[in-house]
Amino acid sequence: MDVSGKVAVVTGGGSGIGQGIALALAQEGAAVAIADIMEANAGSVVDEIVRSGGRAVAIACDVSDRASVAEMKQQANRELGPVSLLIANAGVTMFEELTDMSDEDVDWVIDVSLYGVVHCVQAFVPDMIAAREGHIVATASVAGLLAPFIGRHAPYCAAKAGIIGFILSLRSDLEKHGVGASVLCPSAVESRITDSPLYRPARYGGAQQGEVSLPAGAGEHGHAQSRPALEAADMVIESIRANRAVIVTDPTHRVGFERGMVAQVLEAFDAAADFDKAKAS
Repeated sequence: MDVSGKVAVVTGGGSGIGQGIALALAQEGAAVAIADIMEANAGSVVDEIVRSGGRAVAIACDVSDRASVAEMKQQANRELGPVSLLIANAGVTMFEELTDMSDEDVDWVIDVSLYGVVHCVQAFVPDMIAAREGHIVATASVAGLLAPFIGRHAPYCAAKAGIIGFILSLRSDLEKHGVGASVLCPSAVESRITDSPLYRPARYGGAQQGEVSLPAGAGEHGHAQSRPALEAADMVIESIRANRAVIVTDPTHRVGFERGMVAQVLEAFDAAADFDKAKAS
C-alpha cells in the first residue's frame, strides 16, 4: 500500500518509535493524527510536521479506554478525513516478578499493551473494510519472540505475544477485503517507554516515580545498542508497501528466537510424536 496522500493514526505517537513512524509517514506525504496519553508530547511532534509543510493533529487518547479510542477516531476523521493507516503503537512496561506486581500493575500492562491494540483495531477496521483499502501495523516486541530469555516481564511478554497472534490471525480475515496487517517486533529502538509509569492513569494506581530498569541478561541475545527510531520507521513503511506480515528491527535476534521459542516448540512436537510411538508399540 502506498502511504502518500493517505490519512494515518499513530497511537503512542508523541515519542519513541511512534514519533519516528509519524514523522516518516508525514515525510512520505501522509496526513497524521498523533494520539498520545500525553497530548503535549503529541503536540510537539505535530509542530515538527507542520513546520516541514505536512498535515497533522494532536489528539489526547488513552488506548486502554474504548470510549477514549472512539472519541479519538471521531476527531481524526473530522479533522483529517477517513483513516487508511492505523499504527497501533502505544504500550507500557515494568520489570517485576509477577508475584511482586499488584493487580493494578498487571491490568495496566495488559490493558494498554494488548487491549489498546484490540480497541484501536475494532474502531478503525470496519471503515477500512467498507473502503476496501487500509493497513494496520501493531507494535508488539521481540519480547514476544524471546520470552524464554526475558525474566521479570511475564505480563508484557504475554501482551506482546498476544499481539503477534492477533495480527497474524487477523491478516487472514482482512485479506479478502483488501486490507493489510503487519506486526512490528522491535528490539532495542530509541524510545521513552521507560517513562510510561509517569503517565499511568489513576484507575491503575496513578503516576509512579522511578525509572524502569532492564533485567540482567536482556541484551544477551542481540545488539544492546538502540536503533534510531527513524530507521525503524523506514523499515515499517517499506513493510506496509510490501504488506509484510512480521517486521523485526534486529536480525541478530534470529539466533535467540531459534534457540529459545523455536527449539522448545519443536522439542514439544518431538515429545508428542515419541509418546504416540510408545503408545502404539
